[in-house]
Amino acid sequence: MNTTMIVGQLLVGLINGSFYALLSLGMAVIFGMLHIVNFAHGALYMLGAFSAYLALHWFGINYWAALILAPLAVGLFGAVIERTMLSRLRTLDPIYGLLLTFGLTLILEGLFRYWFGSSSRPYPPPPELRGAVQIAGIYFPIYRLWIVGASLAVCLATWYFIERTRLGAYLRASTENAPLVQVFGVNVPLLVTLTYAGAAGLAGLAGVLAAPVFQVSPHMGSNLLILVFGIVVIGGMGSIRGAIVAGYALGIVEGLTKVIYPQGSYIVIFIVMAAVLLIRPSSYAAREG
Repeated sequence: MNTTMIVGQLLVGLINGSFYALLSLGMAVIFGMLHIVNFAHGALYMLGAFSAYLALHWFGINYWAALILAPLAVGLFGAVIERTMLSRLRTLDPIYGLLLTFGLTLILEGLFRYWFGSSSRPYPPPPELRGAVQIAGIYFPIYRLWIVGASLAVCLATWYFIERTRLGAYLRASTENAPLVQVFGVNVPLLVTLTYAGAAGLAGLAGVLAAPVFQVSPHMGSNLLILVFGIVVIGGMGSIRGAIVAGYALGIVEGLTKVIYPQGSYIVIFIVMAAVLLIRPSSYAAREG
């Protein structure tokens, strides 16, 4: 074990943590505000990556434009899902929402596997972010540093919007007492739809950022979904701040575990999740941001 290896794995952990934080943030927003365990989140992440891939190969749209257009397209798709399906289940047991979103995941993955096959497809990073920079004697890929910075900025902006703005206050209030909020002229159903669309857009954005690193495949979402769900549980179901902190922290823990005991890196998140549930089972019901 040497310093270079530890720093390298810390970077890998920080990059993975950036994806975990972005995805768990969106899932936490949906659960905290809409009380839906959104198992379609992995499929929305996959849709974001495929949107960027298809935009490049069908229309010649580059990475920077895809970084804006793909999350918008996935967010619009999320709005359609909320209005046509999830809104009908709002008054029922949350298990129905879980089953519906799980079914959507299977349908979307099956369709993309039928159309594009199971093989991963490469998506090149933009020319501006290729190469590496040397920091403290160690070379860091520029694109991976960009992922860390972009993810952190988006997570902090989302947290600020929900916790510190008037619209965010309306959103939080509507989850507690929707009729009272409507008295003030707020269109609560529209607010709910926009919330789901925004969280879907976050998943789409994570997919575009991930495409040059992990390549694009129909299974890329399902491979991460259980991990992300575990992180949301560890952070406190519905907690915005908890999802962000747990995402980055567990990415780093996973990276360090690869240095100490590589075989354990794939289960360390679930060990932490089991410990949290045993020691602090009330985190299931947490609502604080």
